[in-house]
Amino acid sequence: MFRSIRLFRLFLTEQQDPDGFYSALAKDMAGQLAKFVVIAGRTVLDIGGGAGYVTSELRSRGASCYLLELDQSEMLTRGEAPPGAVLADGFWLPVRDGGADVCVSSNVLEHVRDPRGLIEEMLRATKPGGLIYLSFTNWFSPWGGHEMSPWHYLGADLAERRYVRKYGKLPKNRVGHSLFRVHVGQVLKMMRERADVEVVSARPRYYPAWCRVLLYVPVLREIATWNLLLILRRTD
Repeated sequence: MFRSIRLFRLFLTEQQDPDGFYSALAKDMAGQLAKFVVIAGRTVLDIGGGAGYVTSELRSRGASCYLLELDQSEMLTRGEAPPGAVLADGFWLPVRDGGADVCVSSNVLEHVRDPRGLIEEMLRATKPGGLIYLSFTNWFSPWGGHEMSPWHYLGADLAERRYVRKYGKLPKNRVGHSLFRVHVGQVLKMMRERADVEVVSARPRYYPAWCRVLLYVPVLREIATWNLLLILRRTD
């Protein structure tokens, strides 16, 4: 519970101190991953990791981690590309089949038009027995509309018009362009139907572990989960 409180306090500092916020979030993510795999010595792919906070954190823990980011401006947010950075499309990873021990996708899935396709490519790049850390902000969560939240509950078009009136510019995350409606039940069903994937863990990312019971309540989970975390194992 103390961890969850600390994380929510961090969210309040994102705009004022993005470097501190994303560094802390990467450290928390690495701590979660370390419960399922020894990080040191692993080959890890950080898919769509922006400025490379996750890559930097995992490298500090002894992993051979590589940032694969499509948007050069995002990659250079901190002034220069981090070590291990490669300009690459998450749907066409420049990695041989089974080349990674672990693939990480942190808060990327809601920004791609084809979530299934991105997951398929991560599975291809992960060796049999390897893990995938997959988290995303679901559409009906309080932060589902990102900077337009919580007005996205009244519709994407209304939320965007309100944002433009208030700030005089279009939001960075536009629904149908750079933000897409992804749902908890949709992704859980997608993964549980696959014969080549084991769902090792499913839980709300930012809550205490016992809050995983939320995922058993179909309507409630779409609102209350906030951010779904799946730890997946490729089984073949």
